[in-house]
Amino acid sequence: MTAPEQAPDPAAPGFPGILRGIVRALATIAAAIVIAWGCGLAMQADARLTTPPGLFRGMLHGAMMPVAWPALLAGHDQEIYAGRNAGVPYKLGYSLGVNVSGLIFFGWIFLTVGSLRNLIHRKKPE
Repeated sequence: MTAPEQAPDPAAPGFPGILRGIVRALATIAAAIVIAWGCGLAMQADARLTTPPGLFRGMLHGAMMPVAWPALLAGHDQEIYAGRNAGVPYKLGYSLGVNVSGLIFFGWIFLTVGSLRNLIHRKKPE
């Protein structure tokens, strides 16, 4: 009796490196889409609150701003800043949220693109 064939393991050393990179890029894109969708729902729920946002909601709005960027490019009009806010605390929270979220969101994308570039340009062993 023969053993059933198993699908190749992407982590195995013999698996083509470019395919691993493509799988990683697709997973990153899928995660970004899910996060953007969740952020859009959170911003819609936040817009229904009646109190003006302060520091923590400003941080939330700022954290969602980089994630909303692709949706804005696609033509979806999303609120990314509360015009009626608590003033300085909201603005401080917003700027903190934008910077931290941008570092994480765009840093992850740059790392993914960089690793794909390294896989493509890596010399094959002779």
